[in-house]
Amino acid sequence: MDGKPLTHGIDHIGLTVRDLNLTRDFFIQCLGWSLVGERPAYPAAFVSDGHMMLTLWQVTAPDKRVEFDRKTHVGLHHLAFRAGSEEALNEIFARVSAWPGVIVEFAPENLGAGPKRHAMVYEPGGIRLEFDFDFDSRI
Repeated sequence: MDGKPLTHGIDHIGLTVRDLNLTRDFFIQCLGWSLVGERPAYPAAFVSDGHMMLTLWQVTAPDKRVEFDRKTHVGLHHLAFRAGSEEALNEIFARVSAWPGVIVEFAPENLGAGPKRHAMVYEPGGIRLEFDFDFDSRI
């Protein structure tokens, strides 16, 4: 093996959510993403910000669902999205924190000593989301 990665980034991320319509609308109406497909029989919706795609799956047995717990479940801890500027981070937070059903964990603050800043929320479907901006982004 030559040490080069065998993969080339993320194709999509699949998330199971409490309410497909609420989560789909959050990404499209609040964050400005596009609906790129749907499978009503599953049901699922596919949304994109033009750089990545999320597959959103409706939980199939709502009365038996187990809520997300980042400290006890193996798998997703949170999903992080990069903002293009500190102003964009603040605009994102203003929009998402005012969106119905969003639970704010914390407003934009320094990550550790900084200069990276981030905010954390739970979107209406129960997924923990981070929005961040790094003044010294090299990735």
